[in-house]
Amino acid sequence: MKKKTLVVSVAVVLILLLPFLGGSAIWYLGGAHGLDVNGTAKRVGRPENSISVGDGWSSYGGDAGGHRYSDAAQITIENVDTLVPAWEYRTGDLVDKAAAMSRAATEGTPILVEDSLVFCTPFNEIIALDPGTGLERWRFDPEIDLDQRPANQFVCRGVSHWQDADSEADCSSRILMGTNDARLIAVDARTGQRCQSFGTDGQVRIDPGMALWWPGEFQITSPPAIIGDTVIVGSAISDNARVAAPKGSVRAFDARTGEPRWDFDPVPRGEGDPERSDWQGDGPPTEGHANVWAPMSVDPERGLVFLPTSSPSPDFYGGLRPGDNRYANSVVALNGTTGEVVWSFQTVHHDVWDYDVPAQPGLYTVWRNGKLHDVVAQVTKTGFVFVLDRDTGEAFLPIEERPVPQDGIQGEILSPTQPFPAITPPIVPNVVSADDAFGITWFDKHECRKLIENSRAQGLFTPPSTQGTILLPFTGGGANWGGAAYDPERNLLVVNMSNIAHHVQLFRSDNLEQMREVFHDQEVSPQEGAPYGMKRETLMSSLDLPCTQPPWGIIAGVNLDSGEVVWRKTIGTTEDLSFAPGMKLGTPTFGGPMITATGVVFIGATMDHYLRAFDVSNGEELWRGRLQSPAMATPMSYEWKGRQYVVIYAGGNARTGTKLSDRLVAFALP
Repeated sequence: MKKKTLVVSVAVVLILLLPFLGGSAIWYLGGAHGLDVNGTAKRVGRPENSISVGDGWSSYGGDAGGHRYSDAAQITIENVDTLVPAWEYRTGDLVDKAAAMSRAATEGTPILVEDSLVFCTPFNEIIALDPGTGLERWRFDPEIDLDQRPANQFVCRGVSHWQDADSEADCSSRILMGTNDARLIAVDARTGQRCQSFGTDGQVRIDPGMALWWPGEFQITSPPAIIGDTVIVGSAISDNARVAAPKGSVRAFDARTGEPRWDFDPVPRGEGDPERSDWQGDGPPTEGHANVWAPMSVDPERGLVFLPTSSPSPDFYGGLRPGDNRYANSVVALNGTTGEVVWSFQTVHHDVWDYDVPAQPGLYTVWRNGKLHDVVAQVTKTGFVFVLDRDTGEAFLPIEERPVPQDGIQGEILSPTQPFPAITPPIVPNVVSADDAFGITWFDKHECRKLIENSRAQGLFTPPSTQGTILLPFTGGGANWGGAAYDPERNLLVVNMSNIAHHVQLFRSDNLEQMREVFHDQEVSPQEGAPYGMKRETLMSSLDLPCTQPPWGIIAGVNLDSGEVVWRKTIGTTEDLSFAPGMKLGTPTFGGPMITATGVVFIGATMDHYLRAFDVSNGEELWRGRLQSPAMATPMSYEWKGRQYVVIYAGGNARTGTKLSDRLVAFALP
C-alpha cells in the first residue's frame, strides 16, 4: 500500500465522514454486505488422547506447527480489561537508523528460550531480554548494509532456536536467523556470540544463483524452519522486475556445521519431476520465483516440512509459462531429511494475480465425532481457508473446481477453473461492481463508480488487462503473513483479513519509460522478458479513501470441523488516521492473532495504535491497550515467575504511511 494511502484523508474524514455516515455507519458494518456474523463457538474440550500445545513460546508461531496458542491462563475474559503496561523496551532504531526506518517494517514476534525473550529488529539485530523486566541481556548486530534497497523493505519476522542433543557441545543452544542480505547466522542463545563452528565465522552466505540487479533484490525475511538437526530457509525476491529472476529454492543446512544438505526448487525444471508437465513449453522453465517468503511449518513426528510457495515470476503475465505451474502457489509437504516432495496442493492455478500462499501452514489436530484428524489449514490472499489432510494433502473440508473469468491478454492461457472451498465462504468480499462503490460525498463515490465501470471487474480471478482490472482482495490479501491462530478447545481458527482492492493495468513493454513518466508516483514495473509491463495502485478515490465498501478490516472465527464461519467482526478504526473520533470502519491489517487457553484473542495488526483483546467464542472486543504506533506484528504470551505477559512489537510499517516506532511492549495484570 502506498505511503499516502488512507493517511492524507485526515481533514476529509474530520469534515465529511461524521455528517455523511452518522448513525448509518452501522449499516456499512454488516447487514447489506453480510460481513458481520453473530455466532458463538462452543467449548467442547479436547479428547484425552489429543496432543498438548501451548506450553511456552519456543517458535515463531508458538510451536513448530504455528498454533499461536498459549496455555497461560492468568489473563481471562473477566479480567483482561484491567491489563496495564508492565515494561517497555526500545531498540534505538528510530534514532540510530532513522533514515533506514523509512524502508522498514516492524513485523517480529519474540520467542522464549534459555530464560530470555529473543527477537530480531527489521535490521537483523538479535536482542535477548529479561522476560520479567524487559532489561537487555545481550545484543548481536550482523551489520547489514543499510544503504541497500530491500525488495520487501527491511524485515525480520523472527528467529528460531536449535538445541544440540549433546548439551556439552560448543554453542549447543543456538539462535538461527536469515538476513536481509541473504545470510544464515547462528549465535549462542545464552550469550549472543557467533557460533564459530557454523559455516564461516558463524554464518553461511546464500548464493542466489545469478547476478542480482541491485543489493536487496534477494533477501530472507521469515524465521528458519528447524527439523532435527537441519535448518531450512526460504527467500523473498522482488516481484515484477523480470521473468528470469533468481530461483526461489528452499535450502537446508546442517544446524551444527552449516554444510548444505539439500535444496528444493518449487519450479520443476527436471524432466523427471512429475509436475514438469504443468510448465508447458519448448524447454525447461526460465521463470524464477515460486519462492517461500512466508514462515514454514514442521511436523517432527512425520519428519515433514510444509512450505507456502509464491506465484511465479512475473506476477501478472503468464503467457511464457502455460499450464497450472505447480508447485507454485501451493502448500508443499517435503521430507525434511531429503527435501523430496511427499504431496502438494495448489491454491491458485496459473497465477497472474500475485496471490502467493502468504502465511505459515497451520498444523492442527481437529476432532470430529470424537475422532482426531491431523490437518493443514491454509489461509490465503484470496480470502479462502483450505483445510487438508496432513498425510495426503487431500481435502479434509470439501474443495471444488469452479469456472472463473477468461479472455486474458493476448498470449495468455488461463486456467478455466480454480479451487474453491465448498463449505467455508470467503472471509472478505471478492467481487465489486460500480453499484458497490463507496464514497462519503457524491463526488468521490461517483469517481469510484467510474473507476470500476471503466475497468474489468468480474470478480475473483478476473485476468489482468490493458483496460485495467480490479483485484479484490488486493495483492496484500485477504490474509497475509500474519496468518491465523487455532483454539484446540473449540476447533476454532481465528484469522484477520483486509478488504481492499487493487487496480492493475498491463501495457506493452516498449511503453515502459512513457508509463513511468506519466505515472511517476505509482508502481510501474517492467516484467522484463515478458511482452507486458504492469502498473498497480490501490483502488482509491482522490480523497484517499478506499472505493470498496467498509469494513476494510475483518477478524473471523472458522470452525475447522464443519467449515462454518461462526463469527465475523470489524477490526480497526480511523482514530489515528484523522482528527475525527475513531469510526469503526476497519483498516487493512498487517500482522496476526494469538489465543490463550482462557479464550482471549490478542491482536494488533491495524493502522490505529492499539493492541486488542477479543472473546474467542463470539468475537466481541473486550479490551484495547494504547500504543505509541501501530503494532503491525503478531503478539505472543508466556508466564514468567508466576505472572502472565502479552508482548507485541509496536513499530509500524513505512509503506502504510503510519507513525513509526521501535518499541517492544509487554502488558500484564496489575
